[in-house]
Amino acid sequence: MSDQPTYNRVLLKLSGEALMGRRDYGLDTETISRIAADISDVVRLGVQVCLVIGGGNIFRGVSAAASGMDRAQADYMGMLATVMNALAMQNALEKRGVPTRVQSAIPMETVCEPYIRRRAERHMEKGRVVIFAGGTGNPFFTTDTAAALRAAEMGCEALLKGTQVDGVYSADPRKVPDASRYDELTYLEVLSRDLAVMDAAAISLARENALPIIVFNVHAPGAFAQVMRGEGRFTRITEPA
Repeated sequence: MSDQPTYNRVLLKLSGEALMGRRDYGLDTETISRIAADISDVVRLGVQVCLVIGGGNIFRGVSAAASGMDRAQADYMGMLATVMNALAMQNALEKRGVPTRVQSAIPMETVCEPYIRRRAERHMEKGRVVIFAGGTGNPFFTTDTAAALRAAEMGCEALLKGTQVDGVYSADPRKVPDASRYDELTYLEVLSRDLAVMDAAAISLARENALPIIVFNVHAPGAFAQVMRGEGRFTRITEPA
């Protein structure tokens, strides 16, 4: 087994739901601690890591807008939820001795740094994990789009999407037992087949920047480090060769 990582700098996208564990909402400290342990293992491989975390475990702007709330206002509330998740993950990582910085697209300097691209790059060069909070700072954009944007800005070699299953399927395998699993896909296949990986804006942004998307099961202990070594089960989304 090689300990040499495939990538030197990556962005890991986590949904807010990934932090819930078996709870119906909010944060599960055991789940956050386990994910932090996996991130710590990857940092020890020498990989520069940054994160974007969603806020759906606390507040989901789209569903609030569907129930009558102003969409922009709801999205701003969702962005604040991502800051709470980022601070929780920062705490878990630093308990493991991993130096971490949170940067928010919505300035709130009492609790975290404002997003400054050059500063974020410098943190990563020094071995710090940077957690990008507040989405893009604009309503109507998802945290998936924020992840693709930040990955492109940071010059990441891959965008990893940590999900509940071990790759991309033709349908939700938890609901459709005979759903087909893909090892490799192109950006256009994801868009044309309407596969629920990321929203279209995120996929298009990744495609424009030739940024591979790797989808894996974030709940499988050690899976993040395995993917970094090119091992384990995952789906890779790129341009056709």
